[in-house]
Amino acid sequence: MGDDIFRVLSPTAILGYGFPEESFQKGIEKKPHLIAVDAGSTDPGPYYLGAGISFTSKAAVKRDLGLIVKAAVATSIPCIIGSAGGCGARPHVNWTEGIIREIASENGLSFRMAVIYADIAKTTVQKAVDQDRIDPLSPALPVTTHEIEKCVRIVAQMGAEPVSKALDMGCQIILCGRCYDPVPFAAPAIKMGFQPGLAYHMGKILECAAIAASPGSGRDCVMGTLFGNHFELEALNEKRRFTRVSTAAHTMYEKSDPYFLPGPGGTLDLSETTFAEIDGGRVRVSGSQFHPSDKYTVKLEGVKSVGFRTISICGIRDPVLIRCLGTVFDEIKTEIMSEYDCTGNILFHVYGKNGVMGTLEPEKDAVCHELGVVIEVVADAQEQADGLCARIRSMLLHHSYPGRISTAGNLALLYSPSDISCGEVFEFNIYHLMSVDDPVSEFPIEIREVTP
Repeated sequence: MGDDIFRVLSPTAILGYGFPEESFQKGIEKKPHLIAVDAGSTDPGPYYLGAGISFTSKAAVKRDLGLIVKAAVATSIPCIIGSAGGCGARPHVNWTEGIIREIASENGLSFRMAVIYADIAKTTVQKAVDQDRIDPLSPALPVTTHEIEKCVRIVAQMGAEPVSKALDMGCQIILCGRCYDPVPFAAPAIKMGFQPGLAYHMGKILECAAIAASPGSGRDCVMGTLFGNHFELEALNEKRRFTRVSTAAHTMYEKSDPYFLPGPGGTLDLSETTFAEIDGGRVRVSGSQFHPSDKYTVKLEGVKSVGFRTISICGIRDPVLIRCLGTVFDEIKTEIMSEYDCTGNILFHVYGKNGVMGTLEPEKDAVCHELGVVIEVVADAQEQADGLCARIRSMLLHHSYPGRISTAGNLALLYSPSDISCGEVFEFNIYHLMSVDDPVSEFPIEIREVTP
């Protein structure tokens, strides 16, 4: 491996999303120094962290991992997987490890694997609170002992240091729990002495694979090549290419500030970054910098259970009802509360008018001729949620309102049965930064000697 260049193959935006074998093989032929893939996100919401299950299917993950692991072992290329199982808690990591072991057994593979856990104990969080080492991330409130005790599961986003330590331990496959998204792509390069700003910026783009190309796709492979003072991005499918606009636009992705992106141990500074198109549909990026912070912080993600959910999905097309729908909802809620000793949360989600933006919708005077409504009830028990949803659905179906002429139902119900039991509901209740003295100690590393 040369000291002045570092090639990273990114197969897919999230493990289990898939990718063309042709693109992947083209990437392998370019002799990457690393195969890295992100496997998680908080985008699907708190349920998967609370339930301890993946938001991608085992079959899809095994298909992707099968291609990746077999190629990595055959070519002796290190492979790093970030945020295993979607949320990166112990059940998700163990689930992914089981799939890797199945692949090794079925294909006669042997390799050394590091498993890095990212679970944080409640006592650790409470100690950090007592020592004033916890800060909320907007819109979160200061964390309390009560909320800590309610947590079902807490993880922290690890930085590059635990991954670097695993590399020092001679591991070819590194399976990470919850991880700062660019880390699997950037950590080995930073360890080798490449500029952290360039490595993290390249990692931020590569973690989404070909989404930053044009046309974008989360299901295709790209190559990032890191040099001393810049990096280059290359699509591995002839249908795609990187442009200045596509690369710069994706640089703004998931950022509250166009120039600065905080992460474990410091901030990525993009204020001097430049983008230049070069031959072959590639883009060259330079000027990105990393500023270490005075204290090292990791982001905590914790969830609590808030009950059980039942929903019913329906459509409304009566213009008279549409004009007074808010009043009808209020009347039904009032009637339910007066009839039942109700501790449930009743919500009406209206789609077709302000359903996505809500009160922030700028087109406030838009006239709609039909609406979709999701009736949602969250209660302490599934049976209670089922009963309340059924009662509310029947009330809305036959509720009277001024100007109503028809004596038939008000709703077109999408399904039969009309009510859907959705199971346990979780909410994020810890979304905070925790400062640590040692960026490795909170992320234990276990070594596995994997054999067929």
